[in-house]
Amino acid sequence: MRNKRLDHGYVHVYTGDGKGKTTAALGQAFRSIGHNFKVMMIMFMKGNVEYGELESARRLAPFFEIREMGRETFVSKENPEAIDIQWAKDGIQLANKVIHEGKHDLVILDEINVAVDYKLVDVEDVLELIHIKPSYMELILTGRNAHDKLVEVADLVTEMKLIKHYYDRGVQARVGIER
Repeated sequence: MRNKRLDHGYVHVYTGDGKGKTTAALGQAFRSIGHNFKVMMIMFMKGNVEYGELESARRLAPFFEIREMGRETFVSKENPEAIDIQWAKDGIQLANKVIHEGKHDLVILDEINVAVDYKLVDVEDVLELIHIKPSYMELILTGRNAHDKLVEVADLVTEMKLIKHYYDRGVQARVGIER
C-alpha cells in the first residue's frame, strides 16, 4: 500500500570534495522506499559500470529505478566529447519528463552538480527542473562544486569535506564499497 505523499517536498544539495554524496542520496532513497515512496535516480556522467545500487534498484522495483546517463569513462572538464554533452542533455530531458509526470515521490539527480560545473548542463535548466517540481516531490542534487545558484535555492545543503581518503594511497574503487 502506498503512503500518502509528502505535504511539501524540499530540494537537497549534497556537495563537497568528500566521499558520500551519492551514498547519502541512496540512503534517503532506501528510507523513502521503506515508506512505499517511488524513487527515480538519474545518474549523470555515469554508465556501463555495474554499480551495486543498480542491482539493488532492480531488486526494489517498482519502488526504485535508476537510469545511467553517461559513459564508463571520465569526462574531460576542459574538452568534453560531443557524446558526453549529448548524454547530459538526454539526462536533463529524462529528468524533465520524470518530474512532469509526477509519478515519483523522490527524484535524485546524481552528479548533476558536476555536469553543471563541466558545462555539460546549463544551471538554468536545473533551476527550471526545481521550478516545475510538484509540491510533494523531494529532489536531491549531488556532486562536487555545486553552483552558487543551486545552493541558494536549495532548502537543505550538506557539504561532505574530505579529510583523508585511501584513494590517495592508490586504492581504486572497490566493488560493494565505491561501486
